[in-house]
Amino acid sequence: MEYTVEYYQKSADAIRKLVPWEPEIAVVLGSFLGPFADAIEDPIVIDYRDIPNFLISTVPGHAGKLIFGTVAGRRVVCMSGRFHFYEGYDFEQLSAPVRLFKLLGAKAVILTNAAGAVNAEYRPGDVMIVSDHIKLTGASPMRGANIDAFGPRFFDVTRMYTPELRALAKSCAEGSGLTVHEGVYMFFTGPQYETPAEIRAARILGADAVGMSTVTEALTAAHCGLPLLCLSVMTNMAAGVLDQPLTTEEVLETARAIAAPFSGYLKKIIDRMEEVSL
Repeated sequence: MEYTVEYYQKSADAIRKLVPWEPEIAVVLGSFLGPFADAIEDPIVIDYRDIPNFLISTVPGHAGKLIFGTVAGRRVVCMSGRFHFYEGYDFEQLSAPVRLFKLLGAKAVILTNAAGAVNAEYRPGDVMIVSDHIKLTGASPMRGANIDAFGPRFFDVTRMYTPELRALAKSCAEGSGLTVHEGVYMFFTGPQYETPAEIRAARILGADAVGMSTVTEALTAAHCGLPLLCLSVMTNMAAGVLDQPLTTEEVLETARAIAAPFSGYLKKIIDRMEEVSL
């Protein structure tokens, strides 16, 4: 498959026929964090299957819909359900959502995910503002012919997780009822959970949390020059931290418990994003 601006433009053109305005902020919701979508006012909902050249979400708990509307008076596009390498997609395919956001006119991206806590001081239900990531597996979503319209062939990622947005997220944590940290996210391909030995290695390398998503979207945002904030919800302690097996039920239970306060926290961040000069 040859990916070109025209390839992604076909997706954007189809959406513009249904949504008569440009979103300011794009939000990607991670596993079981979909309830935030209920906060979107005057929603316009588009099924992924109805978007030309887009991907299909196959993971339980991911709705597979783009939701356009208003949150805290700001126009947003919310991706309820994301795509992963373990679903069978190539890294290059995983650039599609953020490139679509760019073409639709979004000025910033907020990524969320469910993650396993590596840092022993974290607890399930905590939130981590991602300051950096580690990716030692797989290729890059920018592999292949570069599309100059999105960004340069070689691009800097020093400020990929925008410091100004991280500072805003930290200030919004007060009064949220959440325990909020700042740390490093490490990417693993999944779908199996990490081994205890991999988690020990991740801790040695400086990771505070691990997960199976986010980095392809973050790299694409950096390539597109889009300011980025990423929030990881600790839904479990990573393998080997506790003497018990990891289960999807544990992830789901924690995510459900935190959904309401996390949604309020995210809404507060969006409400105050105009304070940040990007």
